[in-house]
Amino acid sequence: MPKIKPIKDLRNTIDISKECHESNEPIFITKNGYQDMVIMSDEYYESIINKHDNNINKEYISAPKRYNPKEMSDCFGYVKCASTTINTKVGDVEHNLNEIIKNLELAYKENVKILVFPELTLTGYSCRDLFYSNSLQEQTLKAIKKLKTISKKYPLLFFVGAPIFKNNGIYNCALAFYNGEILGVSAKTHLPTYNEFYESRQFIPSPKYYDTITINGEELPFGNKLLYKDERYPSLIIGCEICEDVWVPNNPSLDMSLTGATLIVNLSASNEIVGKSNYRESLISSTSAREICGYVYCSAGEGESTTDVVYSGHNIIAENGRIIAQSELFKNSMTIGVIDINKLCNDRRRMSTFKERQDDRFALIGFDMPLDNNVNLDISPNPFLVSDEVKAKKRYRNIIKMQASGLKSRFIAAHSKTLVLGLSGGLDSTLALLVAKECMSQLNMDPKNVIAITLPAFGTSSRTHDNALKLADALGVTFKEINVKESVLLHLKDIQHDVDNHNTTYENAQARERTQVLMDYANDVNGLMVGTGDLSELCLGWTTYNGDHMSMYGVNASIPKTLVQALVRTYADDHIEAKEVLYDILDTPISPELLPLKNGEIEQKTEDKVGPYELVDFFIYYYLRRNFSLKKIVFLAKQAYKDKYDEEAIKKWLRVFIKRFYASQFKRSCLPDGVKIGSVSISPRGDLRMPSDASCESLLKELD
Repeated sequence: MPKIKPIKDLRNTIDISKECHESNEPIFITKNGYQDMVIMSDEYYESIINKHDNNINKEYISAPKRYNPKEMSDCFGYVKCASTTINTKVGDVEHNLNEIIKNLELAYKENVKILVFPELTLTGYSCRDLFYSNSLQEQTLKAIKKLKTISKKYPLLFFVGAPIFKNNGIYNCALAFYNGEILGVSAKTHLPTYNEFYESRQFIPSPKYYDTITINGEELPFGNKLLYKDERYPSLIIGCEICEDVWVPNNPSLDMSLTGATLIVNLSASNEIVGKSNYRESLISSTSAREICGYVYCSAGEGESTTDVVYSGHNIIAENGRIIAQSELFKNSMTIGVIDINKLCNDRRRMSTFKERQDDRFALIGFDMPLDNNVNLDISPNPFLVSDEVKAKKRYRNIIKMQASGLKSRFIAAHSKTLVLGLSGGLDSTLALLVAKECMSQLNMDPKNVIAITLPAFGTSSRTHDNALKLADALGVTFKEINVKESVLLHLKDIQHDVDNHNTTYENAQARERTQVLMDYANDVNGLMVGTGDLSELCLGWTTYNGDHMSMYGVNASIPKTLVQALVRTYADDHIEAKEVLYDILDTPISPELLPLKNGEIEQKTEDKVGPYELVDFFIYYYLRRNFSLKKIVFLAKQAYKDKYDEEAIKKWLRVFIKRFYASQFKRSCLPDGVKIGSVSISPRGDLRMPSDASCESLLKELD
């Protein structure tokens, strides 16, 4: 029996609220015998709403799943996509159909797999009240029928825009064609009615849930809850939205991406005004980044009505925040770009806050399209570097400031008075010294508080020794020399090691002695001992355990060797007083200088043992940052170094890298603190949690 109270009891709202929460039942308020008012707790209200929503959803969870997996394509995840702006004639369906067919032929010749046309392709976007014409609709249906037949000829999935009648309304639609079929009909969700737009005059928005529509006697999936999944490459799942849908806060592609879509296509007719192209580019870029997806955007261009506005044909292809291709404004053309679905999936897996979900409102529509890796990719041989010289200089200067900022914070926290580092005259210690000098600058302290110590031993060359001295003098830091030959010889004698036996013990004894001297000296001068080892060496294990592997703070721990070179070169160009010596250091062969010289020259060259550092850094980026298979890494390296290294050399050095990387994890498990700079870090406290005894045998078999 319901609880009924007179309206006068509302004066005691606290008591009524308490009773509602304790009983979790509604209370009916009566006045003159009528029960028109109900008071209930928020918990009870939520239960009613949830029950209501669940009942609504139950009506729509039967969206079909037409998907039958086939033998998987060996494509490495690459999908060649294109957006193409046709030379539209407003209201001339036959002309526009012919333009579509011309572009299909062109896309086919370019081996395009996904092709996107502009909004309302068949009629033109700017028909306005002509959309009401029965003749225009009949012509559109005939053109759709022809396109369905023609699609058998072209093994690519393409999206064409058209106005479609359903019941008493017109929908702004995108039809997906593949292999003689219309897979589905996506409808525009958000109809702009502001400024120059008045779409709600002609169109009605997409239904909220999966529906069907009949076109030329065929019942087809319809709405904004359609996803197209490749039965040959199941990670390729395509969602479609139309123009304004991407400009709103709750864009449909967000639900599509969270339900599994890795590629979003957008058929658009975005007019051009001053500054809009920059905003549009930023919008597509940020949408692809937020949703970790590929985004293919196609806009109408010249040929649309210019009664009040102009259209620029701005086509954009983006991948996780990066614009990989876009068109020139006011030039109807085809824009082609290759999207890496494999990379997108890896990024989503790493991003634990990207929560995919099952959403039964979406129809899953399969299509059987084999993909291939017959793509020409512009792969940089130096993935850690910036190709644009102006942008590169700016980034490299900021990196040194970032390193120095991290060192400054540790310096202050440790209540240190000086910075101490070993200066060999090689690249890594040079960069560490530049960072230490910048740190003193940020602290407004005398650079003399940086103490650079050179520690010559059996393999030290006069070139590196002299360069260390010249560099310290040019930078105005304190310079000291401590020769460790005698102490190393004494140590070798103590452990009964033959001094003529130049094995690992002979080399490591020097590295550990140097670290001991630096640590103890730092203690003596209230200093912070700065580590110099870089990311490439740490990945390769090209460090002496408890030798140069150890420090009080490592400033180069996430800087790969190729980037070390770029940073030093940038600093040299900015500082004339140190330019000559820095360029000589850059030209010096990379060596640990632990073996005796031959005729006074460096005999021990690191790259003879571990491979060219540009290859090492290439492997680091694609194995650690992208998590690619070794097969795919070889494929990319062959494209990046096609004129420099053959497949045999690439496989040889990749094998060396994998074996050394796995065998050296125990060194990385106890790395000292160091600042993270780029997207790749191997700190055991941050980005790399890996067992020290993992096996790489299966990887090496894959490589073979």
